[in-house]
Amino acid sequence: MTERRTAPAAPQGAPSAAEPPAGTAKGTGPGERGDRGPGNVDTGTERPAPRAQKDRPWLMRTYAGHSTAEASNELYRRNLAKGQTGLSVAFDLPTQTGYDSDHILARGEVGRVGVPVAHLGDMRRLFQDIPLEQMNTSMTINATAMWLLALYQVVAEEQGADISRLQGTTQNDIVKEYLSRGTHVFPPGPSLRLTTDMIAYTVSHMPKWNPINICSYHLQEAGATPVQEIAYAMSTAIAVLDAVRDSGQVPQERMGDVVGRISFFVNAGVRFVEEMCKMRAFGRIWDRVTRERYGIENPKHRRFRYGVQVNSLGLTEAQPENNVQRIVLEMLAVTLSKDARARAVQLPAWNEALGLPRPWDQQWSLRIQQVLAYESDLLEYDDIFEGSKVIEAKVEQLVADSLAEMERIEGMGGAMAAVESGYLKSQLVASHAERRARIESGEEKIVGVNAFEGTEPNPLTADLDTAIQTVDPAVEARVVASLRNWRDTRYQPPFNHPRPCKALEKLKEAAKGTDNLMEATLECARAGVTTGEWAGALREVFGEFRAPTGVSSAPVAVTAEEGSALSGVRRKVERTAGDLGVGKLRFLVGKPGLDGHSNGAEQIAVRARDAGFEVVYQGIRLTPEQIVDAALAEDVHAVGLSILSGSHAQLVPDVLERLRVAGATDIPVIAGGIIPSGDAEQLRAAGVAAVFTPKDFDITGIIGRIVDEIRTANKLDPLEVPA
Repeated sequence: MTERRTAPAAPQGAPSAAEPPAGTAKGTGPGERGDRGPGNVDTGTERPAPRAQKDRPWLMRTYAGHSTAEASNELYRRNLAKGQTGLSVAFDLPTQTGYDSDHILARGEVGRVGVPVAHLGDMRRLFQDIPLEQMNTSMTINATAMWLLALYQVVAEEQGADISRLQGTTQNDIVKEYLSRGTHVFPPGPSLRLTTDMIAYTVSHMPKWNPINICSYHLQEAGATPVQEIAYAMSTAIAVLDAVRDSGQVPQERMGDVVGRISFFVNAGVRFVEEMCKMRAFGRIWDRVTRERYGIENPKHRRFRYGVQVNSLGLTEAQPENNVQRIVLEMLAVTLSKDARARAVQLPAWNEALGLPRPWDQQWSLRIQQVLAYESDLLEYDDIFEGSKVIEAKVEQLVADSLAEMERIEGMGGAMAAVESGYLKSQLVASHAERRARIESGEEKIVGVNAFEGTEPNPLTADLDTAIQTVDPAVEARVVASLRNWRDTRYQPPFNHPRPCKALEKLKEAAKGTDNLMEATLECARAGVTTGEWAGALREVFGEFRAPTGVSSAPVAVTAEEGSALSGVRRKVERTAGDLGVGKLRFLVGKPGLDGHSNGAEQIAVRARDAGFEVVYQGIRLTPEQIVDAALAEDVHAVGLSILSGSHAQLVPDVLERLRVAGATDIPVIAGGIIPSGDAEQLRAAGVAAVFTPKDFDITGIIGRIVDEIRTANKLDPLEVPA
């Protein structure tokens, strides 16, 4: 059940295309040269001379938000004062999935991985004393992106801003939610309509806003190879642009404006050369697709605009100080190459594999960027990789392989069809399984994890309880009380909002027809509607969607040849099933709450399947009650719970108590995820049989341990069969 969390939920943040690309002087972009100054004459030496004028640094952001709107506002203003040049807003999981804070599924999730925003009042408090007309704001929001953009616009209007000058990005990439992050709500068709309507609206009313951020970041977190990351992101962009073009809402002569507002958000892993070449390949393919498929002639519209957060998948809980050099190396992959330089960068903190970073940890990550931008000479030179035969050969290979995969997806009917068929998800699960197998075998080395494991005591984590930030459990009760007070008083002074029922009915009518949904959504925002009410109205019309898990179709990644670790575990599974008088051991893998990061759960499920278990895995977003009901109905022998959002302290004990009430105390419960050591001790004291965290990379060993716990729970003698 172990899995890396993405900083701390899931990041994003490309700037408005109104800003010139970082690493370029005004009026130039990737692939375009500015005027060469006198310092750039050919000196006849091998050392390139710096240009007379340094390039502008990229936008520097920190992905942030937690607890409450008030606390997050204080954090934003503090970060801006430290030199941060843009905002990147993390929303909590109820906000991302369209639930109010008092919904049953929101329990334990409120304010955990981001800020809760349930209505206009929350958005006002979130940006209090921050002039939005002067800000470049990135919002990590997808299924409910239209709703949060509407709230943002209304708050900006209340500040007196000209909305045509608002700059920033809404992530709004639903495809990768189906594949990796799991905050999707509606089926693919309606989701694509929401995205299309937002793009059409912003092109006309908010021309400096990036309405979508095609987000390959989370694909790499889910196991994507560089080719898959490029191909799946580009196929998503094609699906979106086709939908906008075919909707009739944007005339053909304005498609250049649409393409010019599409931004990307990518992942930079530790394989420096490959990652840098990946970004060059991205730019070439985007230029080709926009020119050939959509007829975009203006090279400025065809620029590949991207922001980046470096890889959180590679952050380690073991020897976490090593994460600092990983972060630096990954940042260099997207900044050293001028022609493929990121326009916005946000870095995770060294301790994100342990839990939520503190403000000091986030400051450290910001300072890493500032040292590179302001102390080094990076921004004084043109592209230092131009003309490299090695780089060019790698880029050409990535382009060719990515175009071939894009053609395969096109043959299936495009990205949306490939999502619904389960093809994309199964490919990612398989790639991730292969990577995990390489780590377990030692073929892929990770310093401090499966290589060079000896270490001196770490002063940074000597007191682990103070090495990460914790969210006060009482925050949820305060947020829920505030929400209920809003519902009771929104019609009264000083707000005097109209009754929301009429606005919600108009929204549903628009959803049933073909009208652009943005205007009805803005009316809901002004009427004081809540996040749950807005999403609930659309759920009534569109329904909900449960994405394919990819587990059943994933190929075997680790073989069970005689003498292998997996063959030993298979024997333990078969022997234990025989001792219990059953055909197969049954193992339920559950994802309680709203945490949609399912990569770790999927890898556990696949390996358990390959070890001989009958696996019950129903996907994400389940209540403890549903998990226990499934465990009893399927007569399982063990339950594994995977949680990365921090809600384990409430949800895992709930599952234990429900099993106890049902008289099923012989079913061991195993927990995994981002679980601090103090919390792990409390879970074990509450009755959890075992706790696994990201340091436990040996999945086959974990499965063997689960068999041991089944034997212990059923009072069977231990087996001497080695795992």
